[in-house]
Amino acid sequence: MKPAAIIAEIDPLYYSVIEVIIETRMSHLYTSHGPLEMPQAGLILPHEHVFVDLRPQDTPGFAQAEAEDVVRLMAPELERARLGGVSALVECTPEGVGRRADLVLAAARAAGLPVALATGIYREPWVPAWAYRANEGELAEWMRAELEQGIGQTGVRAAFIKLSAGDDGLTPVETRILHAAAQAAQATGAVIASHTIRGRVVSDQLDLLERVGYDLRRFIWVHTQAEPDPAYHLAAAQRGAWLEFDDIGSQDTDRAAIASIRSALSAGYGRQVLLSMDRGWYAPGQAGGGAPRPYTYFCEIFVPALRDAGFDDATIRRLTVENPFHAFAR
Repeated sequence: MKPAAIIAEIDPLYYSVIEVIIETRMSHLYTSHGPLEMPQAGLILPHEHVFVDLRPQDTPGFAQAEAEDVVRLMAPELERARLGGVSALVECTPEGVGRRADLVLAAARAAGLPVALATGIYREPWVPAWAYRANEGELAEWMRAELEQGIGQTGVRAAFIKLSAGDDGLTPVETRILHAAAQAAQATGAVIASHTIRGRVVSDQLDLLERVGYDLRRFIWVHTQAEPDPAYHLAAAQRGAWLEFDDIGSQDTDRAAIASIRSALSAGYGRQVLLSMDRGWYAPGQAGGGAPRPYTYFCEIFVPALRDAGFDDATIRRLTVENPFHAFAR
């Protein structure tokens, strides 16, 4: 009998703790600065952006910018985040809305802040033409290659898969993309994060993934806070999904996030909560890239608000360091 099995027979609770320790030591978050282990200090922002283009893809100049312009605008924002206590930032821009890994990497490296990048495809009407033509196997192989070998010619692996779903339910192409994502995620251990506004659509996504044998603990419901019925939140968490409350950045949204955290903790799902701001970013359709919203708000304003609300340091570390690492590391 293996030692771990002996420990499990003696004390299952102790064994579960050992499992977490082993998993943490073997897991890595793939970033612009290489694979990272669990940070000892500094939190992880699990949903932010550095470069996004939400314009129609046939717009002249779509997703185009000079690297020096992006670095000039965004590297100082990333550097301020690093100096303010952020150890890593997850960049959540997929194909369809101006993903430019090369420009993001330039800004991240100039700032000295590790940034995790996404593979995957946004929802309709932002699905690129080539994705309509691709079959499920081709889509899965493309995602897997970016997760295992690197995005384009960058040599940097994607850390996770970012998708989306329409408010009225999954369309045929969104369904095909989700099936492909499940294949790529199962092969690589990557997590799937989906921008989904309606709880009933999340339920449909989880049903589909469950039917193909996907581990629902490797699914992140992005923008959970947009669903006003908390019953959907708890139902998704009960099935294993991560709940991401990512509109932090004002007194009202902060209050709502704190209430959602309390609800998840009281229901026993505190280890499935992610917190972020959905901030940034360089917008190529605006003069000079626009005016980015700073990433520093989370450390400067929201973390003290958590302490004022009575959350202890261990809980804050779990929510801001341990949870995002476990969600995105593989």
